[in-house]
Amino acid sequence: MAILELPNQRFVLEGQHVAHVVTIGQHGKVLHTYFGARLPYPSDYEALPNPVLAHSSFESPDGVAVYDFIPFGEMVYTEPTLKSEREDGQRISQFVFERAEQSDNGLILWLFDSLQELRVGIKYDLYETYDMIGRSLVIENTGTQSVRLTTAQSFAMGILQRPDLNLHHFAGTWTGEFQKQVTPLTPGRKTIDSRRGVTSHQANPWFALEHGATESTGEVIYGHFAYSGNWSMHFEQDAFGFVQLSGGMNEFDFSWRLEAGQHLTTPEFYIGYAADGFAGMSARAHDFQRDVIMPESDRNKVRPVLYNSWEATYFDVTEHGQRTLVDQAAAIGCELFVVDDGWFGERNSDQAGLGDWVVNPEKFPNGLTPLIDYVKQQNMSFGLWVEPEMVNPDSNLYRTHPDWIYHSPGALRTTSRNQFVLNLGLPEVEQFVFRMMDELLATHAIDYIKWDMNRAFSEPALPGATPAEQQELWKRHVDALYRIFDGLRVRHPEVDFEACAGGGGRIDLGILKRTEQVWTSDNTDPLDRLMIQQDFSFAYNAKMMSCWVTDGPNWLNGRNLPLATRFVSSMQGTLGIGGNLSEWTTEELAEAAEWIATYKTIRETVQFGRQYRLKADRVTASLMQYTSNDQTVILAVAPMRKHGIGHYRFRLAGLEATTFYQVEDRQLSGAYLMQQGLTWNYTNDYEARCLRIQPVHRSIIPTSESKEPIV
Repeated sequence: MAILELPNQRFVLEGQHVAHVVTIGQHGKVLHTYFGARLPYPSDYEALPNPVLAHSSFESPDGVAVYDFIPFGEMVYTEPTLKSEREDGQRISQFVFERAEQSDNGLILWLFDSLQELRVGIKYDLYETYDMIGRSLVIENTGTQSVRLTTAQSFAMGILQRPDLNLHHFAGTWTGEFQKQVTPLTPGRKTIDSRRGVTSHQANPWFALEHGATESTGEVIYGHFAYSGNWSMHFEQDAFGFVQLSGGMNEFDFSWRLEAGQHLTTPEFYIGYAADGFAGMSARAHDFQRDVIMPESDRNKVRPVLYNSWEATYFDVTEHGQRTLVDQAAAIGCELFVVDDGWFGERNSDQAGLGDWVVNPEKFPNGLTPLIDYVKQQNMSFGLWVEPEMVNPDSNLYRTHPDWIYHSPGALRTTSRNQFVLNLGLPEVEQFVFRMMDELLATHAIDYIKWDMNRAFSEPALPGATPAEQQELWKRHVDALYRIFDGLRVRHPEVDFEACAGGGGRIDLGILKRTEQVWTSDNTDPLDRLMIQQDFSFAYNAKMMSCWVTDGPNWLNGRNLPLATRFVSSMQGTLGIGGNLSEWTTEELAEAAEWIATYKTIRETVQFGRQYRLKADRVTASLMQYTSNDQTVILAVAPMRKHGIGHYRFRLAGLEATTFYQVEDRQLSGAYLMQQGLTWNYTNDYEARCLRIQPVHRSIIPTSESKEPIV
């Protein structure tokens, strides 16, 4: 594993199993040369041909190729990595290679453009353990005139000699996030993006490319963009079979001014590689997120079992009502109690109070402290819901500062969910939000914040600013959001944060650097969630995924499934309870306590183990496997019965073939479990089951403690 500089200005980054090779070609172009399985010898990389094809006067005289950096204005017609214009109107760039700057785990290729006096560093950060490379640009204005950037993407790379690629990406809606799409790449361009000011429910900045890969075999190239605002990814296949990838901050309505001497570093885009199929891809991505991306203070901790009071009370929040729920949540084994919306201002519905972050004196006559103390007396941590980026028109904040929202003079001010978006790019708004949150956390013993955002942007304008300045607002909002999070984490390191945007509208590696959990979807129907969670697992790890057991019939679909099914669905990530415990029967509360106790015996494996998406023969059972050194866990939900069939068979994955495993009252080899598998019978539709398997050479928990199917 190394970063190599070879003859003829060729550079190699090696991970455990992957190599990325670039070459400085004619006229300083940064040619993509290779991305794939690591080769054994430096001479192998030296021997790689430069895939440059001469063709016609309609193509570049340097030939047709793919690139790791594409400036605007040359005879290259795929999406430019950088597009800019100087104050005097110069908008063409002619970059030449200056030098390479190398460190133990990074490489920067420096280019210089004498026309606009820009210096650009193409930055490669190598995470060799995870076969991951971080990509970003460092853009410096070395001249005396200002330069306006109109495209500043973090990443460009080619794909060579891989015909008939399939593109995997996410699409969705509110309550229907993370629906994985698979489409063949054909000549032309496919763009996936968000222009909503937030990561979005409709798409997500993740992709995978493969040809014939399966869960356990085949090459997969994949990527994550670590950014929580407008983003775009482009996949362009030309007539010669080359595929050019690029991505970063969305060039739609984007502008960023660099004054003389200023610089900009773009957000990181992470590119990964796996040669062992989608399970291998997910395993590397999950480990990378847990070990590198997510907050360091949380990396070795298991996430607690959460209770959230939203569906029990909605806006009818009172200290007395919350205390009753505290008693019930503690009795069944919850470890974190979260008060959701309705605790502040005149917040009796979603029509008023948002922005007035003072404790409602009628609901909490003595403030929040007595309730917080009561929660902690029950050996639970305390959490609170906030939505600091929003304001209701019916609020003291808006009446005092109507100019703090995104708006344009004379234009309709669109409300969605009866609220506006605050302009965090204004320094006074950023300061207000930070000070409000800092004071809230300083004056209350809060352990957990659920940070919500319940609408996308509209009327993106800054009154009095030039059109170019107004195009900076998208990035300024995200920059301010990150500064607020980063500042709060420094001042309140004991507080955990959950990212929410009406469910899964803000899930990306940028927000994950600052939060311990995400709220995956507002949809808590267990069957819908099984599908959402399975596709989610391709890109994101189980530890970060907050999953709730809620009431039946479910509020969204009206399905009334057994409590066991609701639990097994929600045990696939970080378990939470969101139902109205006051309406659960004594039997249901007792069953819930058993399931929570079982989850606590498996959660380390679920949250940190390697995850496998298993398949059942002939039927569509939901089967998720989690494996660590000490334990393998199967969480299964049977399908709806058809044609009298009441059984399904499945094979496990990732076990040691010659090791014996305790499977209920039997000892079976790993080879048997992976080749023959298990057959489970069921008598009710969507019957749920949790199975724990231990290798016999380790301490074995008695099989009587294993969770049997609960109907």
